[in-house]
Amino acid sequence: MATIIGTRKAKLFIGAGVTDFTSDVSSIKLVAGEKDSDFMSFTEANAGGARDYTLALTIRQDTAAASLWYYAWSLAGSDVAYQFWPNGQNSVSPTTPTAAYPKFSGTVTIREPDGDLLGGEANRSSTAVNVIEVEWQCTAKPTLDVA
Repeated sequence: MATIIGTRKAKLFIGAGVTDFTSDVSSIKLVAGEKDSDFMSFTEANAGGARDYTLALTIRQDTAAASLWYYAWSLAGSDVAYQFWPNGQNSVSPTTPTAAYPKFSGTVTIREPDGDLLGGEANRSSTAVNVIEVEWQCTAKPTLDVA
């Protein structure tokens, strides 16, 4: 069975209580890049260079206490656990990752976005909402769990 990542089934859980914030996000990405550092060890250089990882999210603006926006607002600067299930979860055993339903997890440092934090432009649509884009630094390379 192919494990191609789709565009509709992703799930996002944040915090020690593993709160499901899937309905608060329209984009979830794990982003990798070259680590900005004044020192690179020979071990890091041999492995291709040190890497940084971020969890990039587009979050619906919602000031309710149970929303991800409010969570980010109130816990900025805190390290929290996250789970990203890019293919959703297996309906038979939702908390058990498999090859078809992998889980990426780790810890991120929550920070407010640079730029827009609240508000936006007018829109004719009665269902449009304002969003913010955040990038939260991972404290280590995300862990891939498939079983």
